[in-house]
Amino acid sequence: MKKIFLFFAAGLLLTSCSDLLDTEPYDQFTKQNYFTSETNVQLFANYFYNTFTGYGSGSGDYYFNNLNDDQGTTGIARWTFTSVPASAGAWTTPYTEIRRANTLINAVPGIESMNEASKNNWIGVGRLYRGWQHYKVVRGFGDCYWVDKELDSDDTDILYGPRQNRNEVMDKVLEDLNFACANITMNGSSRTAFNKWVALAMKAEVCLYEGTYSKYVANNTARANTYLAEAKSACEQIMSSGNYELNDDYKSNFDDDDLSGNTEMILYKHYVYGTMSHGTIDYTCGSTQVNGINKDAFDSYLFRDGKPLATTSMDKSDEGKIVNIIDNSGLYKKPWPYIDMTDVFANRDPRLAAQVDNILQFVGCGYARYPGQKTISAQSTSSTGYGVLLFDNEKYADNNSLRQATNGNWTDAPIFWLAEIYLNYAEACAELGSCTQADLDKSINKLRDRVGMPHLSVSPEADPANNMGVSPLIWEIRRERRVEMMYCMNDRYYSLQRWNQLSLLDTQKHPNLCRGAHVGNFKDVYYEDEEGKRTYIISQVTVDADGYINCTNNGAPRIWDAKYNLFPIPSGQIDLNPAMGQNPGW
Repeated sequence: MKKIFLFFAAGLLLTSCSDLLDTEPYDQFTKQNYFTSETNVQLFANYFYNTFTGYGSGSGDYYFNNLNDDQGTTGIARWTFTSVPASAGAWTTPYTEIRRANTLINAVPGIESMNEASKNNWIGVGRLYRGWQHYKVVRGFGDCYWVDKELDSDDTDILYGPRQNRNEVMDKVLEDLNFACANITMNGSSRTAFNKWVALAMKAEVCLYEGTYSKYVANNTARANTYLAEAKSACEQIMSSGNYELNDDYKSNFDDDDLSGNTEMILYKHYVYGTMSHGTIDYTCGSTQVNGINKDAFDSYLFRDGKPLATTSMDKSDEGKIVNIIDNSGLYKKPWPYIDMTDVFANRDPRLAAQVDNILQFVGCGYARYPGQKTISAQSTSSTGYGVLLFDNEKYADNNSLRQATNGNWTDAPIFWLAEIYLNYAEACAELGSCTQADLDKSINKLRDRVGMPHLSVSPEADPANNMGVSPLIWEIRRERRVEMMYCMNDRYYSLQRWNQLSLLDTQKHPNLCRGAHVGNFKDVYYEDEEGKRTYIISQVTVDADGYINCTNNGAPRIWDAKYNLFPIPSGQIDLNPAMGQNPGW
């Protein structure tokens, strides 16, 4: 942590870059006075780790990214851009980091005290980070600029030229990732530093993205197969390394304050009380209304017999039982009525119960999960009635800032972990058309074993709910990804993008995106205080004709347009370079 902090100060000297034209402030920092030893190189590279957000406070890689078909938000989450912005961090921030990576890559060869293996290791780290940042630009904007040096005013081909084809840029990204995988030799056992295994995990994600994007968006089968094979190979190397194995408890991957001993972690973000913290727990169990899962997501969980909603023979009811309990607030003299989903959850994939509170919580019927919520205003409510349980850990004291303080939480956040590798592997195999039962048994079925779910067969029963036009096997693999990665890394949005399925976010065509839990059987329930005064429970929540919570807040629907597949190029960038052009539809 000391090293991270020291370099954070140094890193601030470089963060003034806002577009391709900027350079570092040489009056404060020069390569000549800094890059003199391997120690300084390591301090510089530590900043790369710092840029992985992990958990956040109001924003972050978990939960807060709710533009998807999993979470219902009051008023409906809008597209990232609905008009062309003058500037956008999604464009400028990666290029700031690309310049930072190029600074490292260009400086290392001149450090005489380092041997060739060390130089290649740190150049590999720089190229890994550079490739990752270019991937983020391509994922957001498509055609862009490949930058492999620190630009100056003479580089007119980039500064004033047209954008390069996204395929060319992604091929360069793959070159960077391959160099990193072959040359990063240090920190092999670390779970908080870039090493070969992190490089392979990054490569697996990037190549799966590019392979499926090429197949479903660009209709380029040959390119798709090349990248899918690369993704499969990267996953296989991690899976066969012997360095990682699944953690027995699914939920503890997301609610533990020390992931150092977790064998599933490839790279995680470490937080320290009082030094570096986040607010994800507070945002998901405090007084700020949470964005719970919607009915579309709820219905995607398999039943305990391994079958979907349409074909299971188990009880399909999604209606909880009315119970009278004393919650943790101690506010009421009599037990308060709640809707308990325990019996409903018992019929479904156990990951649902790990992610969602068994007690529904909504406006007019807030819930105190822990004793620290001793006022009505502190109780938790959800836009859909379904609370967010995944990140909270009940072992912590009720007055602990881990739960209550904004930006005062210090549980560690996964960045790359084995479960995701298993999902990537199974998907790559299926997309290549070569998936065997053995492939499933050493990947997805291990995830199912962990939670006690039946195995996935290589020839699963067709699900009538399949609305993506893919084979039953690919549909089930995508379902597994959705359930395992719920709330994680904005994965659902970018998966829908690479599958050419962002139209599924259209709330007009898919009304279950705006539906929450069923509370219709609660409409006549009331709490009667000691004086006989009645408080009707759902008087403050809107339900539809079928008794499901309506979380649209009467807002306009979110309507799909093909232009949303890519972000618009900021107008300020086009003003600087008209040859840059704009993305289709914008």
